[in-house]
Amino acid sequence: MRNIIPRIAAIHDISGFGRASLTVIIPILSNMGFQVCPVPTAVLSTHTGGFKDFQFIDLTPQLQMYINHWKSLKLKFDTIYSGFLGSEEQIDIVRGFFRDFKRENQLKVIDPVMGDNGKLYQTVTDGMVKGMRQLITKADVITPNITEASFLLDREIPRTITDEEIKEWLKELATMGPRYTVITSVPNEVKDKSTSTVAYNSKDNRYWKVTCDYIPAFYPGTGDMFTSVLVGSLMQGDSLPIALDRAQHFVSLAIRATFGFEIPHREGVLLERVLDSLKAPVTSTSYELI
Repeated sequence: MRNIIPRIAAIHDISGFGRASLTVIIPILSNMGFQVCPVPTAVLSTHTGGFKDFQFIDLTPQLQMYINHWKSLKLKFDTIYSGFLGSEEQIDIVRGFFRDFKRENQLKVIDPVMGDNGKLYQTVTDGMVKGMRQLITKADVITPNITEASFLLDREIPRTITDEEIKEWLKELATMGPRYTVITSVPNEVKDKSTSTVAYNSKDNRYWKVTCDYIPAFYPGTGDMFTSVLVGSLMQGDSLPIALDRAQHFVSLAIRATFGFEIPHREGVLLERVLDSLKAPVTSTSYELI
């Protein structure tokens, strides 16, 4: 029996303050017409970007019991969407989740949340990086930022990178299994002028790129927003380049709506001001084939 409202299992942490992880994923995907069923991997008092002494509650001991209850209910999911994981053990548990809840025509998405700005997050270990390389083999879609892609590939993080070089990165990641490989926050050849998001469809061997002007601000949670819109767009039947375009421009709109206000960047973007734009039809696109 199909789900009347398409259902997404969202395996992520929840941060009590600061717009990130499940507190942005749930409203975005609900707004786009999907039922979001959270699988909390950790509870944090705040996200880790810019707050000191945050409290981190690792839910590894409870996670399998939580999932076992869902198995007993025989729940079915149209999409499994995994993000921040709190421990090495959780990687094995999530691998089992993909196996146990697998169904026909299911979209499997992994955002390998591990770091940004050239560094791993405080809670991420080298063992978790190795485990993530194995986990992404289960995905149809992966969405690392340039830092996470460099750790997955064991490459140096570039200050700038050419289209031909980033295409090599995309193709190498695709050999690990995903059909769609997406890398965000890609620095262009002209440093500090713009950044790009690039994607590769391994089935038709085509590469896509969306570029946006650089804004001198860093807001935690925008990666979660990007992947959530990408997931929702793909589930609505959009092509990869359209989904890429919609996700990139939604994040850009949210940043621009926030940048003029004098609020701490660590609080995240003003998501509430731009949510309704997700219901607008696609009237223009800026993606390009590379």
